[in-house]
Amino acid sequence: MDTDALAALLEERPEPQILFDREHRILTANAAYRRQFGTQPVGRRCFEVSHHFDAPCDQRGETCPMAQALHSRRRERVLHLHHTPRGEQYVQIDLLPLPGPDGAPVAFVETMQTLPGTGGRAPHGQGSGAQLIGRSPPFQALLGLLARVAPSRASVLLLGESGTGKELVAQALHAGSPRAARALVVVDCASLPETLFEAELFGHEKGAYTGATQARDGLVAAADGGTLFLDEVGDVPLSLQVKLLRLLETGTYRRVGSSELRHADLRVVSATHRDLPAWVAQGRFRADLFHRLATFPIALPPLRDRPGDLPLLAEALLDRLAPPGQPAPPRAPEALALLQHHPFPGNVRELRNVLERALLLSDGPQIEADAMRQALAAGLPLSPAASPPPSHRAPTRAEQAAQLGISPRTLYRRLRASGPA
Repeated sequence: MDTDALAALLEERPEPQILFDREHRILTANAAYRRQFGTQPVGRRCFEVSHHFDAPCDQRGETCPMAQALHSRRRERVLHLHHTPRGEQYVQIDLLPLPGPDGAPVAFVETMQTLPGTGGRAPHGQGSGAQLIGRSPPFQALLGLLARVAPSRASVLLLGESGTGKELVAQALHAGSPRAARALVVVDCASLPETLFEAELFGHEKGAYTGATQARDGLVAAADGGTLFLDEVGDVPLSLQVKLLRLLETGTYRRVGSSELRHADLRVVSATHRDLPAWVAQGRFRADLFHRLATFPIALPPLRDRPGDLPLLAEALLDRLAPPGQPAPPRAPEALALLQHHPFPGNVRELRNVLERALLLSDGPQIEADAMRQALAAGLPLSPAASPPPSHRAPTRAEQAAQLGISPRTLYRRLRASGPA
């Protein structure tokens, strides 16, 4: 094996890469690796550099891609949590075995794709707002999917309960894509009134409607070259869904009040906590739009399915909630035990609220069990009598049709046939 020739070849590659032998000893590391990780690892073993282990990964409870490649004699992919100058970061490893004369691997090229915005714990002082945090198997399974789809152009639909971190996942998808240098534009579909939704999304011409005193670009134009994140996409008005579908399929759209066809080069990530397939069956959401959005669906695990991550999340959230320049107060073991026995139907958002209340209820140097118990009790779900008043928004035509068990078109025909009220 000509190590010098391989080193020269790797040096020109844009991805961080290392070459190491069957003894795990690193033979060369390219310029991209040295720039990203700020170190020269030649002569050291890969598990010492990446994990601070004193033995190979498979002897320390991790998956070793080299051990897998020695058996399979083919390319292997694994997700690892590496120590880096910026703290712990998740890295997608792509390992290529280099065969010797007998076909058995004699060396290995490892390509690394860091997942921005992810880690085993939050860097001190940055809190949970900085990144996705966790070590549990469901969390790592989520990151494995994220790593596969982030570099692609595929539309991603994030599915999960409220408070599971869908916007953070969208940010990580954008940061791990070739579009990371351009804008990530968030559209809060639940907050836009139906009358203004189209103009906000696509823009409008001067005089297109009352109050449109000048032409204006919309959020689609702002996301050109980058990523458009449609948060709570289930709330997109039915009347606008066909225009959103056209944007996804052709990359074209029209401003309100204009016949000019405009183009946008963007990647769409959407999210919802709703049961969209059920809505499709009820006629409340277009089936063709659903399938176009869900090219690559990712289900986010609720907090109750990743209890091992709760201490890490609590530490990061408390660090973020602490006053500037002050360390986060520690939690008494009994206080942490109370957290671990709570179901957290509101997920990470509810955990943050509980911890903030616990901080306000604490007088000593640490959060005691009594303060945590009060904080949890204050967040019990509202009883039906105490529920907020229902919305007085008039139901849409699609919602009226769904309540009657008929299609919107049938309802429209019946209304026309009945004449004016």
